[in-house]
Amino acid sequence: MNMKYTYLLIDLLCILVPLLASFHRLSPFYKEWKYYLPVNIVVTAFFLVWDAIFTDMGIWGFNESYITGIKLYNLPIEEVLFFICIPYACTYTYYVITTHIKIKQTVTPLYISRVLILVLTTMALLNTDRLYTSVTFLLLSLLLIVLLISKTGIPRSFYTTYMLMLIPFFISNGLLTGSWLDEPIVWYNDNYNLGIRMGTIPFEDSFYAMLMLLMNISGYEWLKSKAELFELRKLKTAE
Repeated sequence: MNMKYTYLLIDLLCILVPLLASFHRLSPFYKEWKYYLPVNIVVTAFFLVWDAIFTDMGIWGFNESYITGIKLYNLPIEEVLFFICIPYACTYTYYVITTHIKIKQTVTPLYISRVLILVLTTMALLNTDRLYTSVTFLLLSLLLIVLLISKTGIPRSFYTTYMLMLIPFFISNGLLTGSWLDEPIVWYNDNYNLGIRMGTIPFEDSFYAMLMLLMNISGYEWLKSKAELFELRKLKTAE
């Protein structure tokens, strides 16, 4: 059986429903594309550079049996699409939650962020020889610090969205790391991580996903708030 389209199929299945639902009258996320897409392009570029460097270093790699063979430098085209499809699905979910579900604002996200900063920074410093662990944890910690000290703050409902997205995350990432398949689509060199697996998924992947989603969602919220502020100032000037 030809399995070369497996990774591509996972990407497409992850984005299919959110993309189609984006045009529904109750959740017209397509109207938000002008805020979301520029951010996703920048975030995707950042992760592709990081991805390419770690692939060159042998920290992770890709099983040729499950990819089409089309590559951008050393990255399969499916890996490029991963940074487009997964964040889109998650940001759409965040949009639906913030639009249709009223979540009482509490100080809990602040405490969660502070605890994460402390734990992640400590783990990063204790594992400087494990590059996947240290780089991922440190970058996420720095992003949380920047958001906490900025006016933007942690996007409302982010942690709720993240917790909900863990379910499809374990399914899709489980497939990528070898669950229900003869071999993993994406393999990891455990010399560069903690060696802790959640099923077949490296422990660090959950924080890598959090970093990717938080960059996309916080950037989307920031750009949207800037655009809305600009429009408000225009209206006041016109008056």
